[in-house]
Amino acid sequence: MKTAQQLAKHFRDVHFGGNWTFVNLKDTMADISWQEATAKHLDFNTIATLLFHINYYVNPVAKVFQGHPLNASDTVSFDCPTITSQEEWDHLVQKTLDDAEQFAIEVEKLEESKLFEVFSEEKYGNYFRNIAGIIEHTHYHLGQIALIKKMIRHKE
Repeated sequence: MKTAQQLAKHFRDVHFGGNWTFVNLKDTMADISWQEATAKHLDFNTIATLLFHINYYVNPVAKVFQGHPLNASDTVSFDCPTITSQEEWDHLVQKTLDDAEQFAIEVEKLEESKLFEVFSEEKYGNYFRNIAGIIEHTHYHLGQIALIKKMIRHKE
C-alpha cells in the first residue's frame, strides 16, 4: 500500500472503525442525543463543538489538494452553529462522516511525490504533515468526546 492510501486508511479508521484503538467517531456519536451533544460540562467544550472543530479543517485542506488556496481560520474553528434538535445534530454528524469519506478519496488521489511538497505555504510544512496532523487532531478530540460523553452520563 502506498503512503497516500495508508494515510487515507488511517483517516477512515478514526472516523469509521478499524483502527487499533477500537474507538471511532461514527460509533462514538451513534448514541449521543442532541441534548448530550450540547450539554455543558465544567469548562469543557461541548461534544457538538468538538465534532464541529474536528471537521472544520477537512474541507479547506481537501480544497488545497485540488489546487485552491487554504481558506481556514483557527479563530472560528470552534464556532459551532447552535444545535436545537436531534435533526440538526444528526445533520452535523452525517456531514462530518460524509466529509471524511470525501477527504479520504482526495488523499488517495495524491501522488507519492506530492506528499512531500510544500502545503499551501512553507510555514504549514508538507502535505504529509498536514494529513497526519488532521488524523492526530481527530484522535485527540475523539478522546475528549469519549470522556465528556462518559462524564455527562455519569452525572445523570
